[in-house]
Amino acid sequence: MAASLDELKQAFYQEVLPKILPFADAATKELPIGRLLRLSLFQASVGMMMVLLYGTLNRVMVVEKGVPPWLIGLMVALPVLVAPFRALIGFKSDIHESAFGWRRVPFIWFGTLMQFGGLAIMPFALLLMAEGGSVPTFVTWLAAGMAFLIAGAGLHTTQTAGLALATDLSVEDKRPRVIALLFVVLHLSMLLASLAYGALLSDFNEMSEGQANGRLIGVLQGSALVAIAFNMIALWKQEAVNSERAEQIKADRAAHKQRPTFRETWAQFIRAGDAARLLVALALGTAAFQMQDILLEPYGGQVLGLTVSQTTRLTAIWAFGTLAAFGLSAYLLGRQADYYRLSAIGALIGILAFAAVIAADPLGSPLLFRFGALLIGFGGGLFAVGTLTAAMNLADVEGSGLALGAWGAVQATAYGLAMFLGGTLRDLVTTIASTGALGEALMGPAVGYAFVYNLEILLLFATLIALGPLALKGGHAARSSSKFGLTELP
Repeated sequence: MAASLDELKQAFYQEVLPKILPFADAATKELPIGRLLRLSLFQASVGMMMVLLYGTLNRVMVVEKGVPPWLIGLMVALPVLVAPFRALIGFKSDIHESAFGWRRVPFIWFGTLMQFGGLAIMPFALLLMAEGGSVPTFVTWLAAGMAFLIAGAGLHTTQTAGLALATDLSVEDKRPRVIALLFVVLHLSMLLASLAYGALLSDFNEMSEGQANGRLIGVLQGSALVAIAFNMIALWKQEAVNSERAEQIKADRAAHKQRPTFRETWAQFIRAGDAARLLVALALGTAAFQMQDILLEPYGGQVLGLTVSQTTRLTAIWAFGTLAAFGLSAYLLGRQADYYRLSAIGALIGILAFAAVIAADPLGSPLLFRFGALLIGFGGGLFAVGTLTAAMNLADVEGSGLALGAWGAVQATAYGLAMFLGGTLRDLVTTIASTGALGEALMGPAVGYAFVYNLEILLLFATLIALGPLALKGGHAARSSSKFGLTELP
Protein backbone atom coordinates (compact mmCIF):
# COMPACT_ATOMS: atom_id res chain seq x y z
CA MET A 1 0.00 0.00 0.00
CA ALA A 2 2.83 2.37 0.92
CA ALA A 3 4.63 1.56 -2.31
CA SER A 4 1.53 2.27 -4.36
CA LEU A 5 1.05 5.63 -2.59
CA ASP A 6 4.66 6.53 -3.34
CA GLU A 7 4.15 5.62 -6.98
CA LEU A 8 0.99 7.74 -7.19
CA LYS A 9 2.77 10.64 -5.58
CA GLN A 10 5.69 10.34 -7.98
CA ALA A 11 3.33 10.11 -10.97
CA PHE A 12 1.49 13.21 -9.75
CA TYR A 13 4.69 15.26 -9.53
CA GLN A 14 6.14 13.97 -12.80
CA GLU A 15 3.08 13.76 -15.06
CA VAL A 16 0.07 15.64 -13.66
CA LEU A 17 1.70 18.68 -12.07
CA PRO A 18 3.71 19.74 -15.16
CA LYS A 19 0.46 19.89 -17.13
CA ILE A 20 -1.48 22.07 -14.69
CA LEU A 21 1.34 24.34 -13.46
CA PRO A 22 3.00 26.58 -16.08
CA PHE A 23 6.33 26.60 -14.22
CA ALA A 24 6.53 22.98 -13.09
CA ASP A 25 9.49 22.49 -15.44
CA ALA A 26 11.43 25.07 -13.40
CA ALA A 27 11.70 22.51 -10.59
CA THR A 28 14.63 20.15 -10.21
CA LYS A 29 15.53 17.29 -7.90
CA GLU A 30 17.41 19.74 -5.67
CA LEU A 31 14.54 22.30 -5.79
CA PRO A 32 11.23 20.41 -6.16
CA ILE A 33 8.07 22.27 -7.12
CA GLY A 34 6.63 22.26 -3.60
CA ARG A 35 9.74 23.88 -2.16
CA LEU A 36 9.91 26.34 -5.03
CA LEU A 37 6.29 27.44 -4.57
CA ARG A 38 6.86 27.81 -0.84
CA LEU A 39 9.92 29.96 -1.51
CA SER A 40 7.84 32.20 -3.79
CA LEU A 41 5.73 33.32 -0.81
CA PHE A 42 8.25 36.09 -0.05
CA GLN A 43 7.13 37.67 -3.33
CA ALA A 44 3.51 37.35 -2.19
CA SER A 45 4.29 39.42 0.91
CA VAL A 46 6.05 42.02 -1.23
CA GLY A 47 3.12 42.23 -3.67
CA MET A 48 0.63 42.60 -0.84
CA MET A 49 2.62 45.47 0.66
CA MET A 50 2.94 47.23 -2.70
CA VAL A 51 -0.85 47.21 -3.18
CA LEU A 52 -1.38 48.48 0.35
CA LEU A 53 1.22 51.23 0.32
CA TYR A 54 0.95 52.46 -3.25
CA GLY A 55 -2.75 51.90 -3.93
CA THR A 56 -5.31 51.42 -1.19
CA LEU A 57 -3.63 53.42 1.56
CA ASN A 58 -2.95 56.57 -0.45
CA ARG A 59 -6.58 56.63 -1.72
CA VAL A 60 -7.99 56.37 1.81
CA MET A 61 -5.65 59.03 3.22
CA VAL A 62 -6.17 61.51 0.35
CA VAL A 63 -9.92 61.19 -0.26
CA GLU A 64 -11.43 59.98 3.02
CA LYS A 65 -8.94 61.52 5.49
CA GLY A 66 -8.16 64.71 3.55
CA VAL A 67 -4.36 64.44 3.69
CA PRO A 68 -2.70 66.50 0.89
CA PRO A 69 -1.55 64.25 -1.98
CA TRP A 70 1.94 65.80 -1.94
CA LEU A 71 2.38 64.70 1.68
CA ILE A 72 1.23 61.14 1.03
CA GLY A 73 3.35 61.13 -2.12
CA LEU A 74 6.35 62.09 -0.01
CA MET A 75 5.64 59.36 2.52
CA VAL A 76 5.17 56.66 -0.11
CA ALA A 77 8.32 57.82 -1.91
CA LEU A 78 10.52 57.62 1.20
CA PRO A 79 11.51 53.98 0.50
CA VAL A 80 13.26 55.36 -2.58
CA LEU A 81 16.08 56.25 -0.19
CA VAL A 82 16.72 52.50 0.13
CA ALA A 83 16.04 51.48 -3.47
CA PRO A 84 19.40 52.62 -4.95
CA PHE A 85 21.14 50.25 -2.56
CA ARG A 86 19.40 47.11 -3.85
CA ALA A 87 22.40 46.17 -5.97
CA LEU A 88 24.65 46.75 -2.96
CA ILE A 89 22.35 44.64 -0.75
CA GLY A 90 22.60 41.77 -3.21
CA PHE A 91 26.37 42.18 -3.47
CA LYS A 92 26.76 42.23 0.33
CA SER A 93 24.63 39.11 0.69
CA ASP A 94 26.96 37.40 -1.81
CA ILE A 95 29.96 37.97 0.43
CA HIS A 96 28.23 37.94 3.83
CA GLU A 97 30.32 36.34 6.57
CA SER A 98 28.30 34.12 8.92
CA ALA A 99 29.31 31.55 11.51
CA PHE A 100 26.73 29.22 9.92
CA GLY A 101 27.85 29.89 6.38
CA TRP A 102 24.53 31.61 5.61
CA ARG A 103 24.40 34.42 3.05
CA ARG A 104 20.73 35.20 2.40
CA VAL A 105 18.94 34.18 5.62
CA PRO A 106 20.14 37.13 7.76
CA PHE A 107 19.08 39.66 5.11
CA ILE A 108 15.64 38.09 4.60
CA TRP A 109 15.11 37.83 8.34
CA PHE A 110 15.91 41.46 9.11
CA GLY A 111 13.99 42.57 6.04
CA THR A 112 10.95 40.69 7.35
CA LEU A 113 11.27 42.32 10.76
CA MET A 114 11.33 45.75 9.11
CA GLN A 115 8.24 44.90 7.03
CA PHE A 116 6.39 43.84 10.17
CA GLY A 117 7.53 46.80 12.27
CA GLY A 118 6.69 49.41 9.63
CA LEU A 119 3.17 48.09 9.02
CA ALA A 120 2.50 47.60 12.75
CA ILE A 121 3.09 51.26 13.70
CA MET A 122 1.88 52.81 10.44
CA PRO A 123 -1.89 53.12 11.15
CA PHE A 124 -1.42 55.07 14.37
CA ALA A 125 1.08 57.44 12.77
CA LEU A 126 -1.21 58.04 9.79
CA LEU A 127 -4.29 58.65 11.92
CA LEU A 128 -2.40 61.17 14.04
CA MET A 129 -1.18 62.89 10.89
CA ALA A 130 -4.71 63.07 9.47
CA GLU A 131 -6.61 64.07 12.59
CA GLY A 132 -4.02 66.05 14.54
CA GLY A 133 -4.68 66.41 18.25
CA SER A 134 -2.23 67.40 20.98
CA VAL A 135 0.76 65.95 19.10
CA PRO A 136 2.81 68.55 17.14
CA THR A 137 2.38 68.29 13.37
CA PHE A 138 6.05 67.70 12.66
CA VAL A 139 6.07 64.76 15.07
CA THR A 140 3.17 63.08 13.24
CA TRP A 141 4.93 63.64 9.91
CA LEU A 142 8.15 62.18 11.30
CA ALA A 143 6.37 59.13 12.73
CA ALA A 144 4.52 58.43 9.49
CA GLY A 145 7.68 58.93 7.47
CA MET A 146 9.60 56.49 9.66
CA ALA A 147 6.85 53.89 9.31
CA PHE A 148 6.96 54.11 5.51
CA LEU A 149 10.76 54.13 5.45
CA ILE A 150 11.06 51.06 7.68
CA ALA A 151 8.40 49.12 5.77
CA GLY A 152 9.94 50.09 2.42
CA ALA A 153 13.45 49.16 3.55
CA GLY A 154 12.17 45.78 4.64
CA LEU A 155 10.40 45.28 1.33
CA HIS A 156 13.51 46.02 -0.74
CA THR A 157 15.82 43.97 1.49
CA THR A 158 13.52 40.94 1.55
CA GLN A 159 12.93 40.95 -2.20
CA THR A 160 16.60 41.44 -3.13
CA ALA A 161 17.90 38.71 -0.82
CA GLY A 162 14.98 36.42 -1.71
CA LEU A 163 15.70 36.62 -5.42
CA ALA A 164 19.37 35.94 -4.71
CA LEU A 165 18.43 32.90 -2.61
CA ALA A 166 16.25 31.58 -5.42
CA THR A 167 19.20 31.97 -7.78
CA ASP A 168 21.43 30.05 -5.35
CA LEU A 169 18.99 27.15 -5.01
CA SER A 170 18.23 26.71 -8.71
CA VAL A 171 20.52 25.15 -11.29
CA GLU A 172 21.96 27.43 -13.97
CA ASP A 173 19.72 26.44 -16.89
CA LYS A 174 16.57 26.75 -14.73
CA ARG A 175 17.34 30.10 -13.10
CA PRO A 176 15.56 32.32 -15.65
CA ARG A 177 12.38 30.29 -15.26
CA VAL A 178 12.62 30.38 -11.47
CA ILE A 179 13.05 34.17 -11.50
CA ALA A 180 10.11 34.43 -13.92
CA LEU A 181 7.93 32.33 -11.63
CA LEU A 182 8.73 34.63 -8.72
CA PHE A 183 7.70 37.71 -10.70
CA VAL A 184 4.44 36.07 -11.78
CA VAL A 185 3.72 35.26 -8.12
CA LEU A 186 4.41 38.92 -7.32
CA HIS A 187 1.78 40.14 -9.76
CA LEU A 188 -0.74 37.44 -8.88
CA SER A 189 -0.41 38.39 -5.22
CA MET A 190 -1.00 42.04 -6.14
CA LEU A 191 -4.16 41.07 -8.00
CA LEU A 192 -5.47 38.92 -5.14
CA ALA A 193 -4.45 41.45 -2.48
CA SER A 194 -6.28 44.26 -4.28
CA LEU A 195 -9.45 42.15 -4.37
CA ALA A 196 -9.04 41.29 -0.67
CA TYR A 197 -8.52 44.91 0.37
CA GLY A 198 -11.45 45.95 -1.80
CA ALA A 199 -13.68 43.46 0.03
CA LEU A 200 -12.40 44.51 3.47
CA LEU A 201 -13.01 48.19 2.70
CA SER A 202 -16.21 47.78 0.69
CA ASP A 203 -18.33 49.63 3.29
CA PHE A 204 -15.59 52.02 4.45
CA ASN A 205 -17.46 55.13 3.24
CA GLU A 206 -20.59 54.24 5.25
CA MET A 207 -18.76 53.62 8.55
CA SER A 208 -18.57 56.06 11.42
CA GLU A 209 -15.21 57.68 12.02
CA GLY A 210 -14.38 55.34 14.90
CA GLN A 211 -15.36 52.24 12.96
CA ALA A 212 -13.41 53.40 9.90
CA ASN A 213 -10.29 54.03 11.98
CA GLY A 214 -10.62 50.61 13.59
CA ARG A 215 -10.99 48.95 10.23
CA LEU A 216 -7.89 50.75 8.88
CA ILE A 217 -5.85 49.67 11.91
CA GLY A 218 -7.03 46.10 11.53
CA VAL A 219 -6.20 45.95 7.84
CA LEU A 220 -2.68 47.31 8.30
CA GLN A 221 -1.76 45.24 11.33
CA GLY A 222 -3.35 42.13 9.84
CA SER A 223 -1.18 42.69 6.78
CA ALA A 224 1.88 42.87 9.05
CA LEU A 225 1.04 39.44 10.48
CA VAL A 226 0.42 37.95 7.03
CA ALA A 227 3.73 39.36 5.74
CA ILE A 228 5.80 37.84 8.53
CA ALA A 229 3.95 34.51 8.21
CA PHE A 230 4.52 34.35 4.45
CA ASN A 231 8.22 35.15 4.76
CA MET A 232 8.85 32.67 7.57
CA ILE A 233 7.10 29.88 5.64
CA ALA A 234 9.09 30.83 2.53
CA LEU A 235 12.41 30.86 4.38
CA TRP A 236 11.94 27.67 6.43
CA LYS A 237 14.75 25.17 5.68
CA GLN A 238 15.66 26.84 2.38
CA GLU A 239 19.29 27.76 3.03
CA ALA A 240 21.20 25.00 4.76
CA VAL A 241 23.98 25.52 7.29
CA ASN A 242 27.21 25.58 5.28
CA SER A 243 30.14 24.75 7.53
CA GLU A 244 32.53 24.50 4.58
CA ARG A 245 31.78 28.07 3.53
CA ALA A 246 32.18 29.28 7.10
CA GLU A 247 35.63 27.64 7.27
CA GLN A 248 36.57 29.10 3.87
CA ILE A 249 35.64 32.58 5.09
CA LYS A 250 37.94 32.13 8.09
CA ALA A 251 40.75 30.90 5.83
CA ASP A 252 40.34 33.82 3.41
CA ARG A 253 40.37 36.28 6.28
CA ALA A 254 43.52 34.71 7.74
CA ALA A 255 45.22 34.87 4.33
CA HIS A 256 44.08 38.51 3.84
CA LYS A 257 42.51 37.50 0.54
CA GLN A 258 41.03 40.50 -1.25
CA ARG A 259 37.62 40.26 -2.90
CA PRO A 260 36.43 42.47 -5.75
CA THR A 261 34.80 45.62 -4.44
CA PHE A 262 31.30 46.68 -5.37
CA ARG A 263 32.61 49.85 -7.02
CA GLU A 264 34.98 47.92 -9.29
CA THR A 265 32.33 45.38 -10.27
CA TRP A 266 29.74 48.07 -10.93
CA ALA A 267 32.12 50.12 -13.07
CA GLN A 268 32.90 47.11 -15.26
CA PHE A 269 29.20 46.36 -15.68
CA ILE A 270 28.33 49.93 -16.75
CA ARG A 271 31.21 50.12 -19.25
CA ALA A 272 30.19 46.92 -20.99
CA GLY A 273 27.67 46.57 -23.83
CA ASP A 274 24.36 48.41 -23.77
CA ALA A 275 24.03 48.55 -19.98
CA ALA A 276 24.12 52.36 -19.58
CA ARG A 277 21.54 53.08 -22.30
CA LEU A 278 19.32 50.27 -21.03
CA LEU A 279 19.32 51.69 -17.50
CA VAL A 280 18.51 55.20 -18.79
CA ALA A 281 15.57 53.85 -20.79
CA LEU A 282 14.47 51.78 -17.79
CA ALA A 283 14.49 54.84 -15.53
CA LEU A 284 12.49 56.96 -17.98
CA GLY A 285 9.98 54.22 -18.77
CA THR A 286 9.46 53.23 -15.16
CA ALA A 287 8.89 56.87 -14.15
CA ALA A 288 6.43 57.25 -17.02
CA PHE A 289 4.38 54.22 -16.03
CA GLN A 290 4.53 54.74 -12.27
CA MET A 291 4.02 58.49 -11.80
CA GLN A 292 0.28 57.82 -11.91
CA ASP A 293 0.44 55.10 -9.25
CA ILE A 294 -0.34 57.41 -6.36
CA LEU A 295 -2.91 59.38 -8.38
CA LEU A 296 -4.97 56.79 -10.23
CA GLU A 297 -7.23 55.84 -7.32
CA PRO A 298 -7.72 59.42 -6.02
CA TYR A 299 -8.48 60.46 -9.63
CA GLY A 300 -11.20 57.82 -9.78
CA GLY A 301 -12.63 59.03 -6.47
CA GLN A 302 -12.40 62.81 -6.85
CA VAL A 303 -13.02 63.20 -10.58
CA LEU A 304 -15.17 60.21 -11.55
CA GLY A 305 -16.93 59.66 -8.20
CA LEU A 306 -15.90 56.02 -7.67
CA THR A 307 -16.05 54.44 -4.19
CA VAL A 308 -13.10 53.09 -2.19
CA SER A 309 -14.01 49.53 -3.15
CA GLN A 310 -14.30 50.44 -6.85
CA THR A 311 -10.97 52.27 -6.98
CA THR A 312 -9.19 49.53 -5.04
CA ARG A 313 -10.25 47.06 -7.73
CA LEU A 314 -8.34 49.18 -10.25
CA THR A 315 -5.19 47.47 -9.00
CA ALA A 316 -6.72 44.12 -9.91
CA ILE A 317 -7.49 45.45 -13.41
CA TRP A 318 -3.93 46.75 -13.73
CA ALA A 319 -2.46 43.45 -12.48
CA PHE A 320 -4.60 41.47 -14.93
CA GLY A 321 -3.24 43.61 -17.77
CA THR A 322 0.29 42.97 -16.56
CA LEU A 323 -0.23 39.20 -16.46
CA ALA A 324 -1.72 39.30 -19.97
CA ALA A 325 1.42 41.14 -21.08
CA PHE A 326 3.52 38.37 -19.52
CA GLY A 327 1.66 35.79 -21.58
CA LEU A 328 2.12 37.72 -24.84
CA SER A 329 5.78 38.35 -24.00
CA ALA A 330 6.27 34.63 -23.46
CA TYR A 331 4.84 33.88 -26.89
CA LEU A 332 6.98 36.54 -28.61
CA LEU A 333 10.24 35.90 -26.75
CA GLY A 334 9.82 32.17 -27.26
CA ARG A 335 9.95 32.91 -30.98
CA GLN A 336 13.16 34.95 -30.72
CA ALA A 337 11.51 38.39 -30.64
CA ASP A 338 13.76 41.39 -30.02
CA TYR A 339 13.37 42.32 -26.35
CA TYR A 340 14.24 45.99 -26.94
CA ARG A 341 11.48 46.24 -29.54
CA LEU A 342 9.13 44.54 -27.09
CA SER A 343 9.97 47.27 -24.57
CA ALA A 344 9.27 49.93 -27.19
CA ILE A 345 5.87 48.38 -27.97
CA GLY A 346 5.05 48.57 -24.27
CA ALA A 347 5.90 52.28 -24.23
CA LEU A 348 3.65 52.91 -27.26
CA ILE A 349 0.75 51.12 -25.56
CA GLY A 350 1.40 53.25 -22.47
CA ILE A 351 0.89 56.41 -24.53
CA LEU A 352 -2.54 55.13 -25.62
CA ALA A 353 -3.34 54.15 -22.02
CA PHE A 354 -2.75 57.61 -20.58
CA ALA A 355 -4.67 59.21 -23.44
CA ALA A 356 -7.65 57.01 -22.48
CA VAL A 357 -7.37 57.96 -18.80
CA ILE A 358 -7.29 61.68 -19.69
CA ALA A 359 -10.31 61.32 -22.00
CA ALA A 360 -12.34 59.53 -19.30
CA ASP A 361 -13.04 62.85 -17.48
CA PRO A 362 -14.53 64.95 -20.32
CA LEU A 363 -16.43 61.90 -21.56
CA GLY A 364 -17.58 61.01 -18.04
CA SER A 365 -16.75 57.37 -18.68
CA PRO A 366 -15.56 55.15 -15.77
CA LEU A 367 -15.40 52.31 -18.30
CA LEU A 368 -12.84 54.15 -20.42
CA PHE A 369 -10.93 54.92 -17.23
CA ARG A 370 -10.81 51.21 -16.34
CA PHE A 371 -9.74 50.37 -19.88
CA GLY A 372 -6.91 52.89 -19.55
CA ALA A 373 -5.84 51.25 -16.27
CA LEU A 374 -5.84 47.88 -18.04
CA LEU A 375 -3.63 49.26 -20.82
CA ILE A 376 -1.27 50.82 -18.28
CA GLY A 377 -0.73 47.37 -16.77
CA PHE A 378 -0.40 45.75 -20.19
CA GLY A 379 2.08 48.29 -21.58
CA GLY A 380 4.02 48.39 -18.33
CA GLY A 381 4.18 44.58 -18.32
CA LEU A 382 5.64 44.44 -21.83
CA PHE A 383 8.15 47.14 -20.93
CA ALA A 384 9.18 45.39 -17.69
CA VAL A 385 9.59 41.98 -19.34
CA GLY A 386 11.58 43.46 -22.23
CA THR A 387 13.99 45.36 -20.00
CA LEU A 388 14.34 42.48 -17.52
CA THR A 389 15.16 40.09 -20.35
CA ALA A 390 17.72 42.58 -21.61
CA ALA A 391 19.29 42.74 -18.15
CA MET A 392 19.42 38.94 -17.96
CA ASN A 393 21.17 38.86 -21.32
CA LEU A 394 23.75 41.31 -19.96
CA ALA A 395 24.38 38.92 -17.07
CA ASP A 396 27.40 37.32 -18.76
CA VAL A 397 29.30 40.56 -18.24
CA GLU A 398 29.61 40.34 -14.47
CA GLY A 399 26.97 37.89 -13.26
CA SER A 400 23.21 37.75 -13.02
CA GLY A 401 23.11 39.00 -9.44
CA LEU A 402 24.57 42.38 -10.28
CA ALA A 403 22.54 42.72 -13.50
CA LEU A 404 19.23 41.91 -11.79
CA GLY A 405 20.21 44.06 -8.82
CA ALA A 406 20.93 47.00 -11.11
CA TRP A 407 17.59 46.49 -12.87
CA GLY A 408 15.79 46.41 -9.52
CA ALA A 409 17.67 49.40 -8.12
CA VAL A 410 16.98 51.65 -11.11
CA GLN A 411 13.36 50.55 -11.37
CA ALA A 412 12.63 51.01 -7.66
CA THR A 413 14.40 54.40 -7.52
CA ALA A 414 12.52 55.71 -10.55
CA TYR A 415 9.32 54.28 -9.06
CA GLY A 416 9.64 56.20 -5.80
CA LEU A 417 10.78 59.48 -7.33
CA ALA A 418 7.99 59.34 -9.91
CA MET A 419 5.33 58.86 -7.24
CA PHE A 420 6.64 61.80 -5.21
CA LEU A 421 6.78 64.05 -8.27
CA GLY A 422 3.32 62.89 -9.35
CA GLY A 423 1.71 63.92 -6.06
CA THR A 424 3.68 67.17 -5.81
CA LEU A 425 3.01 68.30 -9.38
CA ARG A 426 -0.67 67.44 -9.08
CA ASP A 427 -0.98 69.63 -5.94
CA LEU A 428 1.03 72.48 -7.46
CA VAL A 429 -0.95 72.63 -10.71
CA THR A 430 -4.28 72.26 -8.89
CA THR A 431 -3.40 75.15 -6.57
CA ILE A 432 -2.42 77.39 -9.49
CA ALA A 433 -5.54 76.42 -11.43
CA SER A 434 -7.83 77.14 -8.46
CA THR A 435 -6.72 80.79 -8.47
CA GLY A 436 -8.00 81.19 -12.03
CA ALA A 437 -4.53 81.79 -13.43
CA LEU A 438 -5.13 79.15 -16.11
CA GLY A 439 -8.63 80.36 -16.96
CA GLU A 440 -12.09 79.46 -15.74
CA ALA A 441 -12.25 76.33 -17.90
CA LEU A 442 -9.24 74.88 -16.06
CA MET A 443 -10.32 75.27 -12.45
CA GLY A 444 -11.69 71.78 -11.84
CA PRO A 445 -10.07 69.01 -9.77
CA ALA A 446 -9.05 67.09 -12.92
CA VAL A 447 -6.53 69.72 -14.11
CA GLY A 448 -3.67 68.62 -11.85
CA TYR A 449 -4.19 64.98 -12.69
CA ALA A 450 -4.32 65.68 -16.44
CA PHE A 451 -1.03 67.61 -16.23
CA VAL A 452 0.71 64.59 -14.68
CA TYR A 453 -0.78 62.16 -17.20
CA ASN A 454 0.38 64.34 -20.11
CA LEU A 455 3.84 64.51 -18.55
CA GLU A 456 3.90 60.72 -18.45
CA ILE A 457 3.12 60.64 -22.17
CA LEU A 458 6.12 62.91 -22.78
CA LEU A 459 8.33 60.63 -20.66
CA LEU A 460 7.22 57.65 -22.73
CA PHE A 461 8.27 59.48 -25.90
CA ALA A 462 11.66 60.12 -24.24
CA THR A 463 11.83 56.39 -23.42
CA LEU A 464 11.29 55.57 -27.09
CA ILE A 465 14.13 57.93 -28.00
CA ALA A 466 16.45 56.17 -25.54
CA LEU A 467 15.43 52.71 -26.78
CA GLY A 468 15.56 53.69 -30.45
CA PRO A 469 19.24 52.92 -31.20
CA LEU A 470 18.99 49.58 -29.37
CA ALA A 471 15.76 48.53 -31.08
CA LEU A 472 16.93 49.62 -34.54
CA LYS A 473 20.18 47.70 -34.14
CA GLY A 474 18.18 44.46 -33.96
CA GLY A 475 19.44 40.99 -33.19
CA HIS A 476 18.54 41.18 -29.52
CA ALA A 477 16.75 37.86 -29.11
CA ALA A 478 16.71 36.06 -25.78
CA ARG A 479 19.21 33.24 -25.58
CA SER A 480 17.70 29.82 -25.15
CA SER A 481 19.24 29.57 -21.71
CA SER A 482 17.90 32.97 -20.69
CA LYS A 483 14.26 32.93 -21.73
CA PHE A 484 12.02 34.87 -19.45
CA GLY A 485 10.32 31.61 -18.63
CA LEU A 486 6.70 32.21 -19.51
CA THR A 487 6.32 30.06 -22.60
CA GLU A 488 3.94 27.72 -20.79
CA LEU A 489 1.74 30.43 -19.28
CA PRO A 490 -1.86 30.01 -20.49
